[in-house]
Amino acid sequence: MKKIELQVYAISHSIRQSQSYAVVLEEVNGIRKIPIMIGASEASGIAVALERMKPPRPLAYDLMKNIMLAYNIQLFEIIIYKVEEGVFFSKLICSNDNDTIEIDSRTSDAIALAVRFGCPIYAFESVLENASMILDGDADSARPPQRAIEENEEEQNLSDLSSLSIEELQSLLTEVLEQEDYLKAIAIRDELDRRKQ
Repeated sequence: MKKIELQVYAISHSIRQSQSYAVVLEEVNGIRKIPIMIGASEASGIAVALERMKPPRPLAYDLMKNIMLAYNIQLFEIIIYKVEEGVFFSKLICSNDNDTIEIDSRTSDAIALAVRFGCPIYAFESVLENASMILDGDADSARPPQRAIEENEEEQNLSDLSSLSIEELQSLLTEVLEQEDYLKAIAIRDELDRRKQ
């Protein structure tokens, strides 16, 4: 089957469900996108790696990567091979000195590991045919991936952040990092960066 390379286009908060997010994968050199519903912890795990944040303690995905590397296991690629009733099925393609193996994985976990290893994400053409969409304006312009987190002022309460002083933002950033709320930490860090410019 033909494999199509994908990249993480965005992570967005679900309007319908408060603890749900979607990771949107975009076809490399193409216009199709696949939205995949994931939980808040999986969204944080992907966002932390994309934003190159260093949590005070390793996340489960960091632990998994460290274990794999300790045993000389490399992650070469992930493949999203099937979608049924909105559920995506993926596998990790791993190898060590002697063997190459395929390991079944939730797609959100596979993406979180792929981002950490810097390995490609693929989907079979049949998955793209069944689950992809073309968003308005995409046909006119092939763009590189946008920020890892799509900003939505209502959901991220960015208007609240703009009313805080730099000292209050830095204090809030420390607090949310201690709570391991990395999605909020990214929004706060972005507000601090905007003010520095």
